[in-house]
Amino acid sequence: MAESFGKRFLTAEWRYLAMLNYEIDPAILLPLAPKGTELDAWNGKTFVSVVGFLFLNTRVMAWTIPFHQDFEEINLRFYVRRMAQDGWRRGVVFVKEIVPRAAIAWTARWLYNENYVALPTGHVICRAEDSTRNIEAVKYYWTFRNTAQFMEIATRGEPYPFDEGSEEEFITQHYWGYSSQKDGGTVEYRVEHPSWRVWRAQSCRLECDFENFYGKQFTNALNAKPSSAFLAEGSEITVYKGRRIA
Repeated sequence: MAESFGKRFLTAEWRYLAMLNYEIDPAILLPLAPKGTELDAWNGKTFVSVVGFLFLNTRVMAWTIPFHQDFEEINLRFYVRRMAQDGWRRGVVFVKEIVPRAAIAWTARWLYNENYVALPTGHVICRAEDSTRNIEAVKYYWTFRNTAQFMEIATRGEPYPFDEGSEEEFITQHYWGYSSQKDGGTVEYRVEHPSWRVWRAQSCRLECDFENFYGKQFTNALNAKPSSAFLAEGSEITVYKGRRIA
């Protein structure tokens, strides 16, 4: 089946995905939806998510690039779908993505026209003393205009498989990426990974200059209480080479 997705472009591990999810007026996102897609909703609700995670053991076309294998990414994204020959393809559109190295940002902008920016980043992973696998809290931070920004989640309980039809399933089970191109077209690419277990959030916090970094249209949504917040374990992933669909 994987052959139908085209050639493998990137393999890596995505680990400890902190996901803060906010309900938003769909009218804000409609102008940003790539041509050929439509907004995807869960129980009539439209979401944006701030997601922070670790990119580990990264290989591009099976090659490792020195000093560019392990890094943080923090992104703002929303959810779309597209009807294809095999049925609905549920995907993600990125509003902005933060990485720590300019070469990573430049490559993503060049290949996919994704809105990557390079900023200083870091992370903290707090593990329970009695287990190397049980995570108590994660924090991802970055610097914008000489000001520290961050997102963090404190977890509760053990990780568990999400329930079918849940908000956690909706947020994590989007296996396609879509990006608008400078000429108005759209590139589609497949992201492959197994289902992830998740930790519920005991508490969460997001500190960011929303208006100047993401745009004032996102300020009200991101200043509100999240609709949900959780931490996903992550896994090995494969990103396939993109192709134009419009």
